[in-house]
Amino acid sequence: MIDKKIIKSKLTTKILGRNIDIYDIIDSTQTKIKKEENIKEGTVIIAEEQTKGKGTHGRVWFTDSKYKNIAMSFVLFPNCNVNKFKSLTLIIANCITETFLKLYNIKLDIKVPNDIMANSRKIGGILTETRIQNEEVKRLYIGIGINILQEKFNDNIKDIASSIYNEFNIKCSREDIIASILNIFETKYLKILED
Repeated sequence: MIDKKIIKSKLTTKILGRNIDIYDIIDSTQTKIKKEENIKEGTVIIAEEQTKGKGTHGRVWFTDSKYKNIAMSFVLFPNCNVNKFKSLTLIIANCITETFLKLYNIKLDIKVPNDIMANSRKIGGILTETRIQNEEVKRLYIGIGINILQEKFNDNIKDIASSIYNEFNIKCSREDIIASILNIFETKYLKILED
């Protein structure tokens, strides 16, 4: 199971990941985080398995290989104009590709707007959702799914989906990847708020 202590020991963030909740099995990290009204800013919810993981356009994101992938969501309270977040999904995608290049010298591609690709196969996806009031983003929900160590895929997706392990034969640390994404993203996020 993903180790919360290892993630926290690698964080350089002020907001993201100060609270981390890890679930063995859950319907969807994105659904869970959106239901929590009294949640603290920067909370990260991680699931080892999702039964109803959410992709974009109402699609399902499968996390059916337990202890092998990353499925997480986090929440921020920007309280600023919605126009500041026009390129948000692409910024997050860049944080993911930066992470793999920095940690493992792996070059991933971004299929705009929200797919992370390796050798023309999808290995990750991003879901961004907002709660807006009077043109101000009050809550920002970001969901990230990345196939890390999964080796087998369902017949209906095996030709289009893959994992870091299958494509590069590297066993990555999920804790290192999560911490790095949060660290890189928070720096960019705080800059967006300042600009």
